[in-house]
Amino acid sequence: MIAGKTAIVTGSTSGIGLGIATALAAQKANVMLNGFGDPGAIEKLRKDLAARHGVKVVYSGADMSKADQIADLVASAERELGSADILVSNAGVQHVAPIENFPDDRWNAIIAINLSAAFHAIKHVVPGMKRRGWGRIINIASAHGLVASAEKGAYVAAKHGLVGLTKVVAIETANSGITCNAICPGWVLTPLVEQQIEAKAAEAGIPIAQAKQELVREKQPMLRYTSPEQIGALAAFLCGDDAATITGTTLSIDGGWTAQ
Repeated sequence: MIAGKTAIVTGSTSGIGLGIATALAAQKANVMLNGFGDPGAIEKLRKDLAARHGVKVVYSGADMSKADQIADLVASAERELGSADILVSNAGVQHVAPIENFPDDRWNAIIAINLSAAFHAIKHVVPGMKRRGWGRIINIASAHGLVASAEKGAYVAAKHGLVGLTKVVAIETANSGITCNAICPGWVLTPLVEQQIEAKAAEAGIPIAQAKQELVREKQPMLRYTSPEQIGALAAFLCGDDAATITGTTLSIDGGWTAQ
């Protein structure tokens, strides 16, 4: 279904975004990678992904907090890969603090990258999707797009906003061959979460394995982390024909977090 189409995946040089980019490349979609990191490592990743799956893979270092750079990202995908058929808005940042101590600059950055970036990217891909009569928009929200946790005011606000934006776009594009959905992960075993586990273990003076279990137990009935590959598989499904009438919804992949 998606062979030969082009996918833009923001925040895809590691973690969830890389899992999604890999899953789409495995189904023969060409991919625009985006994110920060060591240039040499990113170039190796780009070449490896292209060679392994026999697709075109390009990279943009666009800053997702800058509207003009997001516009350039979409234009680059259309210019270098021919179109922008699939958009996965995954880039995100986090900061934890009580509301009265939450820094203004952190609030602004989180809203910009976790919410406004998706708006700007969607705005630029939808016209081409409408012309071609086909498009898939996937917003990577979070369990925090459905429920809240203390000291995560900006993140929870952004992810709830992303779920709302998903619904609006789905309604507006319902008869254009376009779908728009949000994936809401719980705990995902990414490099950033692994750092949290290591920090928790060091702070509490406990083994890594124990810290890993205690962290997931804080929120999920199922004491198992989701993998980036599993989220990639869900995203790939949403791009396929079998998901053609799934739109405007949230798909939780959270070990029962939001069932409580």
